[in-house]
Amino acid sequence: MQLLLTLPDFIDYGQTMMCQYPITQNHSISRPVFLTQLRQGGFSLIELTIVLVIIGLIIGAATIGKDVYRNAIYQRIASDYVQGWAIAYDRYYDGTGHPPGDNPAAPTGRVNAGVTELCGLALRGYMQAAGIEMPSGRAEGSEDRYVYQDSNGIPHELQICFQNVSWSEPGAVPGTYFVRPRNVMVLKSMTSALANLLDNSFDSPVDARFGKLREQSLAGSTSSTSQAWSVDERMAIGSTTSTSLDESQVAEVGGYLKMTR
Repeated sequence: MQLLLTLPDFIDYGQTMMCQYPITQNHSISRPVFLTQLRQGGFSLIELTIVLVIIGLIIGAATIGKDVYRNAIYQRIASDYVQGWAIAYDRYYDGTGHPPGDNPAAPTGRVNAGVTELCGLALRGYMQAAGIEMPSGRAEGSEDRYVYQDSNGIPHELQICFQNVSWSEPGAVPGTYFVRPRNVMVLKSMTSALANLLDNSFDSPVDARFGKLREQSLAGSTSSTSQAWSVDERMAIGSTTSTSLDESQVAEVGGYLKMTR
């Protein structure tokens, strides 16, 4: 649309412009003088809502990404590390005819002849002497240890040992149980999340009382009641209540994984 101005309109327009842009003595145009000042506009409620939604999506994506990464590490611990040690144990038994630490002259069939748990340097020494390859752990010479992070990003060190312990098994009468000595892999310093993932990997459903993987204090229980793991991600280490903060190290629990022999 083309705007047409008559001569009187043009004169009025020019006078208005002269008022707004007065000419000084040196014939320069000074800064415009407006009768009303425009106020600086703020963010509208819709704009603030959109910004908050975007921030929430970014935080949510970061949290989900962290959980996915941590679960991938836990899956690797289950499939490569814990299962790798179970394979190493079986290879040692196949090669020597007895579990590690047993007396080859008078074998008992029990780890360390049933005396105590086999850990650390002694465990690695038996494996190396038999030519058994161990899973990659924390570092060379620390194959029995694996470092991982809890849900708060605080590091923990899982330790692998072997031991002969009292293990509850079903009796002849349904609902009854009796205890027998069994060789197990000892899993030390597990968080609740790791314990539940490992339990789900070796048993289903997750149960700290029954199955191949059990909580240490429940391995020899004759109770017929299923039980959950005694710690969860809300507990801080050294606490038995839900007091975990973002900076707290999550509580740990020990478990036994039953060996085949």
